[in-house]
Amino acid sequence: MIQKVLLSSKEIDIILHRLACQLLENHLTFSDSVLIGLQPRGTFLAHRLRDILRDDYQVKHIPFGLLDITFYRDDFRRGDKTLAASSTQIDFLVEGKRVVLIDDVLYTGRSIRAALTALQSFGRPGSIELLTLIDRRFSRHLPIQPDYRGRQVDAINEERVKVCWKENEGEDAVYLISH
Repeated sequence: MIQKVLLSSKEIDIILHRLACQLLENHLTFSDSVLIGLQPRGTFLAHRLRDILRDDYQVKHIPFGLLDITFYRDDFRRGDKTLAASSTQIDFLVEGKRVVLIDDVLYTGRSIRAALTALQSFGRPGSIELLTLIDRRFSRHLPIQPDYRGRQVDAINEERVKVCWKENEGEDAVYLISH
């Protein structure tokens, strides 16, 4: 197994601040906007962005939620292992709001399709945007593209992109893994 560093901790920090600035530019006060991280991996990115917007840019109130898409996926019954759902934590309506869905890696687009379906349970958004740290652009199964992307990666199908967060894996880094 070969592991190549795509992004270091410092590069991730720079990208997170750039993404926060892009969100700020398009949503300013977040009065009509909400941030929703996709469980499980998008939650780390969503929390970080919310904290940067709140602490570094003094955005006072950002409606923030976490969305579990486990049972909305079109492949959830295809594997041998039992799936464990994460909890959805959305204590607001998305009706008419500008929703920003946040996930760590955009790969086939199936997770985002599932998120769009799951989100309907919370109302009909005015608009939906997608923010992703890594965009694997050559692997899409569905016509889904991010509105905000940290880094575009050209990975061949056998290669994996692994995003590590210090809250979970003890370091901030993104790796390209090939066998």
